[in-house]
Amino acid sequence: MADNLFYSRRKYIKYFVFFLALAVSVPASVRADETDPYAKERKAMLEEQIKGRGIKDARVFSAMDKVKRHLFVPEGLRRLAYADSPLPIGFEQTISQPYIVAYMTEAARLKKDDRVLEIGTGSGYQAAILAEIVDEVYTIEIIKELADSAEKRLKDLGYSNVCVKCGDGYLGWEEHAPFDAIIVTAAPPEIPEGLVKQLDMGGRMVVPIGSFFQELYLIEKTASGIKKERLLPVRFVPMVHPEEDE
Repeated sequence: MADNLFYSRRKYIKYFVFFLALAVSVPASVRADETDPYAKERKAMLEEQIKGRGIKDARVFSAMDKVKRHLFVPEGLRRLAYADSPLPIGFEQTISQPYIVAYMTEAARLKKDDRVLEIGTGSGYQAAILAEIVDEVYTIEIIKELADSAEKRLKDLGYSNVCVKCGDGYLGWEEHAPFDAIIVTAAPPEIPEGLVKQLDMGGRMVVPIGSFFQELYLIEKTASGIKKERLLPVRFVPMVHPEEDE
């Protein structure tokens, strides 16, 4: 009886040490998920909404896995952060549906050394996704309160390669042009020629066009002229000039 008890204790200690060593050997990134209350929801979003709908760019998938979307929505809506829908962020603006963020990012055909301009910073989520993929991100938001809060949020999260500006998106950011890619997250009634001019040769712009009925376009500047491709129907908030409010 004593021998059996001793054996059981020895076996228990052996297994305890084994599982302790296994726990220590798990990468920190995996262990960190245990303290992330939305890790399960984010994984489901990636599998069902992003990969499940045909997004193939591994860099986009990785960026959307790394960026915690729930930190970019109002606290009262965090339980819905990974749902298959846009969400309000205040000032009659929204954070785009996860699939649309992934689709537009993939459509821009980004490279690591690209300089990217985003029009419509919002809460900063799209800018954070871009910052995970490219070296330089410039983003413009017309609503000062959103621009200020997004700038602070992105800084607090360590995105030193993102520059935020409060201003008119139609004017772009001429000081930093030309851009390899431009992503517009609000809908102008027609293609903004001022932004097209700020594209580098071979540059791509992904932009929703229209008023009530909108379509997402891929605009590419080529040696032979501007190439336009319709991608899919979408629904974005309108892109406005400051003078339209006067």
